[in-house]
Amino acid sequence: MGDMYAVDLALNLRATVPNALVDELRWHLGTAPGAGGGPSGAPAGGPAEEAALLDDVFPLLAERGPAARIGGLLTGELHRTGAGWALTARQEVHAESLPDLDPLLEQLARHSGTEGVIGQIRFYEDHMPELLISESGTLVRMSLRPDRSGTAPAYPSGHA
Repeated sequence: MGDMYAVDLALNLRATVPNALVDELRWHLGTAPGAGGGPSGAPAGGPAEEAALLDDVFPLLAERGPAARIGGLLTGELHRTGAGWALTARQEVHAESLPDLDPLLEQLARHSGTEGVIGQIRFYEDHMPELLISESGTLVRMSLRPDRSGTAPAYPSGHA
């Protein structure tokens, strides 16, 4: 339990967001069991071998109630708006699940109607988060920790 991260998301998704992503979000939020079959790229009812790969996959944004490590409450909401969808989530995610979270974050940035900060990730013992930024549909991560030059580096997702 010591490798927990605080994950906070707050963004709007455009009305053109694919239904498959909305279904996947509902699955991750725990509001539509079985919808979409699970995370991005996961089979939605393929052969038994493919289904076995999903045994360790579980909703990443579905916890509710008091947080065990990060303080406050865990929550997640997705609501339809006139311009698309509004998503807010605050979760504790184990370090082993972060690779499962990355494809979802990239899709959220791709379909975000919010330009700029869409969330943050912080190791539960750290004081400084890493910002999640949508720049023209690309997920960019910006560490708020200064490097040796005294600047906070920004880098596209997957280039950490």
